[in-house]
Amino acid sequence: MRYIAAYLLLQIGGKASPTKADITKLLDTVGIDSDEDRLDKLLSELDGKSIDDLINQGSSKLSSVPSGGGGGGGGAVAAASGGGGGGGGAAAPEEKKEEKKEEKEESDDDMGFGLFD
Repeated sequence: MRYIAAYLLLQIGGKASPTKADITKLLDTVGIDSDEDRLDKLLSELDGKSIDDLINQGSSKLSSVPSGGGGGGGGAVAAASGGGGGGGGAAAPEEKKEEKKEEKEESDDDMGFGLFD
């Protein structure tokens, strides 16, 4: 990841095709050692390819990957706002229990002294 980040930084900085020496020099300025084999592999795979095209190809591949989301948390929000149909009545008592737990945890964290005492 550090090598591709350095490559992209150099491109943004004006180097159309950063070399191994350019990337190594950039990484050395921030105290990062370079792995010659990994750097060579990256440069060989990027040789003759446009970064813009590679990013577009990667984005299209990522669009088909499920990213989770949804489910579970929406019922409590709907109940709090007055919507949510028949399940709204069950969500309200759970919220009260959570509030009580949070208050207890806060008092446990105090440990008898304040942050700025």
